[in-house]
Amino acid sequence: MPSFDIVSEVDMHEINNAVDQSNREVGTRFDFKGVDAKFEVVDQSAVMVSAEVDFQVRQMIEILRGKLIKRGVDVKALVEGDVEVTGQKAIMNVKIQQGIESDLARKIVKMIKETKMKVQTAIQGDKLRVTGKKRDDLQNVIALLKDANLGIPLQYNNFRD
Repeated sequence: MPSFDIVSEVDMHEINNAVDQSNREVGTRFDFKGVDAKFEVVDQSAVMVSAEVDFQVRQMIEILRGKLIKRGVDVKALVEGDVEVTGQKAIMNVKIQQGIESDLARKIVKMIKETKMKVQTAIQGDKLRVTGKKRDDLQNVIALLKDANLGIPLQYNNFRD
């Protein structure tokens, strides 16, 4: 029976490259001359953005978004935290969302079942497996999920016929 997996993954190599490019741009921009501002990847699950004041952190987030878009990384995978101002520094932690959370997975399963398509959906950890008798049904499920605004980037892989 044909099947495929629904996953939400981000290529960490591309994120590291985007962070390096963003650091280079901050180092050469005139409005950041003499400012201690930098991006840092923390534990392969977050990016720490630090600068001297709040508005500089906001500008740096826009730089990072631009670099990620150019590298083909969906910016919906970034979850921005609050800006914490401590003494001479303003810091923001930007979490990188990997995998599908269980609440969202249940919501996706319910959404697929409501369409009454002849497919089965199973939650397997942080991904979903969709199985059906016809390839067309699976393609309809993919189209349905692409139209739905779920707030995270979804990829469809491991398609088996």
